[in-house]
Amino acid sequence: MKRLFLVFTLAAIPLFVAPAAHADAVTCSGSIGAVVVDELVVPAGATCTLTGTGVRGNLSVEAGATLEASGIRVGGNVSGDGAKSIDIQASGIRGNAQLKDGGSVTLTDTRIRGDVTVEGNGGAVSITGNTIRGSLQADNNTGGVDISNNRIGNNLQCQGNDPAPTGGQNLIQWNKQDHCETL
Repeated sequence: MKRLFLVFTLAAIPLFVAPAAHADAVTCSGSIGAVVVDELVVPAGATCTLTGTGVRGNLSVEAGATLEASGIRVGGNVSGDGAKSIDIQASGIRGNAQLKDGGSVTLTDTRIRGDVTVEGNGGAVSITGNTIRGSLQADNNTGGVDISNNRIGNNLQCQGNDPAPTGGQNLIQWNKQDHCETL
């Protein structure tokens, strides 16, 4: 009986071992098609076009960079801090999308399992036709915010946007708050 327990215990150990770290991130300055990479970074000032690309981990867009993405799949988070422009269409993101302190942001017809945060962007922000399992938070954007035709699993929160967000026909599971109460 002790042997059986020991064999079972040893067989179960790999289930509790942390996954191996991802290989070095791929840097995109140009175009990447239908390949799968571990991590992806759009470096400062670069322009990257992704079409059908898979990213096992995170996708980061650095200051002054531009991302145009269609049909991508991201296993982790998407982040943009100071990016010039981020445009993601018809894609899937398993984690969160945090897009802040940049220029324009477009997120269209995309499924996001986590939360979406758009904060402090100076260009136009358009969040339309998405399914967001978490919350959508739009704060302190100054280039105009359109939030339309989204399905949001938690809350829709908007504060400090100037002008106030526009849009409508959003299905919200929990609450609409502040500037977003009428959306």
